[in-house]
Amino acid sequence: MAHLSRKIINDPVYGFITLDHPLLLNIVAHPYYQRLRRIHQMAFAHLVYPGAVHTRLHHSLGAYHLMGDAVTELRRKGVSINEEEELGVKVAILLHDVGHGPFSHALENVVIKGAHHEALSLLIMQVLNKEFGGQLDTGIRIFTNDHPKHFLHQLVSGQLDMDRMDYLSRDSFFTGVSEGVIGYDRILKMLAVSGGDLMVEEKAIYSIEKFLLARRLMYWQVYLHKTVVSAEKMLVRILERARELVVRGEEVRCCSPALDFFLQHATTAASIASNLDKFCLLDDYDVMGTIKNWMFHPDKVLSGLSRGLIDRKLLKVRLQATPFDPSYVVGLKEKVSRMLGISMEEAGYFVFTGEAVNTTYNPADEKICILFRDGSVKDISQVDNALIQQTLASTVKKFYICHLSTGL
Repeated sequence: MAHLSRKIINDPVYGFITLDHPLLLNIVAHPYYQRLRRIHQMAFAHLVYPGAVHTRLHHSLGAYHLMGDAVTELRRKGVSINEEEELGVKVAILLHDVGHGPFSHALENVVIKGAHHEALSLLIMQVLNKEFGGQLDTGIRIFTNDHPKHFLHQLVSGQLDMDRMDYLSRDSFFTGVSEGVIGYDRILKMLAVSGGDLMVEEKAIYSIEKFLLARRLMYWQVYLHKTVVSAEKMLVRILERARELVVRGEEVRCCSPALDFFLQHATTAASIASNLDKFCLLDDYDVMGTIKNWMFHPDKVLSGLSRGLIDRKLLKVRLQATPFDPSYVVGLKEKVSRMLGISMEEAGYFVFTGEAVNTTYNPADEKICILFRDGSVKDISQVDNALIQQTLASTVKKFYICHLSTGL
């Protein structure tokens, strides 16, 4: 038998990651997958945490590595996972984020209306499946939860999935925010399957609580950090303004044909399948190169926002527990309108409100089940003396306002 070709990748979080199947090697070498090198995992978090410049490619390889460990542990406990299923679940996790567009969640629904990255990931998987002669069939069934072994889907997309396990570990590593550190290796060792569902042994209760708490802290400290929110909202406003100008018939050009296509044509989820090849050419570079050009656009709104984002002169952000008084918002808009010599409607691009929401654990739509030694199963929120009680299950909502500094 010919020696199986393999690739070993040195990862700063886990050490060596091995790709040892021809299909996995072909997927990773494909341009659709290589595009993930050019998309930041954390959009604009690097404006606050300069080390957070890792990519979607780093993350998907890390999640793939953890998946290999999870499969090994479950098999050791007698869970039946055959070679086809192992390959399928690895394909599913490797490609789970392949449908992300530039700047990931920040621009979701902006470049293409109504298209979520999971749906785009599935479309891309289906295209690759044709290219590779149906070898992704099992992976697609696992990804869409159409496989009889439900726990395989939960490993890809669930409360204890390898996606979360990797991004919390990786994001805390690259930001230096130690609150996000989780004991992923211990959690993996404690994974179990009972009644066809993924769960953890009772010895892992405290590791799981730490995992949930780490998620909450990372959301407020990193993902929903007010400076990150400001930059991401500015990016959205820039593209919305560009599209508004295009609709009015004004000349607005992008620095790449792919981004230009999506700016000039309002593409929706329904029509994306026929333009998937163009979508798979889009990445962070198209957007940032274009915004650098728009710094010199004659439109005051487009050029002002673009220059602010490039030079890191961001809109000011305030967070509070209650909605902002509408008269306060109008007053700020009036100041900005006078200051820049623009209309009140245009001032709305520089002064706007929104809300940031974060739930640690909601038993109504999320389940982390604990398997006890006697074979009984409980949701973690029902476990005696557990840290995750009603206070942590409640949603935290903060209202924010982004506004141009008016010198006050």
